[in-house]
Amino acid sequence: MSSLTTLARPYAKAAFELAHSDSNLAAWDDMLASVAAVTDDADMAGWLQSPHSTADKAVEIVVEAMGGDVDPRFQGYLGVLADNDRLLLSAEISRLFQKLRQDAEKRLDVKVVSATPLQESQAERMQVALAKRFDCEITISNDVDPKVLGGAIIYAGDQVIDGSLVGRLKRLEASLN
Repeated sequence: MSSLTTLARPYAKAAFELAHSDSNLAAWDDMLASVAAVTDDADMAGWLQSPHSTADKAVEIVVEAMGGDVDPRFQGYLGVLADNDRLLLSAEISRLFQKLRQDAEKRLDVKVVSATPLQESQAERMQVALAKRFDCEITISNDVDPKVLGGAIIYAGDQVIDGSLVGRLKRLEASLN
């Protein structure tokens, strides 16, 4: 996984810079997600890896699968990916691009895992507190997992805040041992 990230990172940064210079981050995000969906198909991935595929033909087929009407700069970007045999990294490139976009727009998607669904007032208080902590706009999604017992586990970017009862019990057990 980390090697995929390492390979995809410069292409995600290049896509971000192109999209940012055009003030077109949302459209590029959508187009990258579309390319990721197209190249994620097993048949398409097999063809892209075959010796019969060429960069020009690969771009043509991907653009056609996307509906045919693609921004010329984006099509040129796809050409660079195809020339460097990186079209199959599209899902990772898309994921990294989304992260760069969120950082630039000062947004953060947060997943909260709790034993019961969050009440609206709880979600609002949590959203306000996390917005202050991370200095950005917060979008909360809630997953319910009865194994949490109580409290919540918060996944915010690369940080995990474990305020669950299970987490507290594990910390207590570790301190007693």
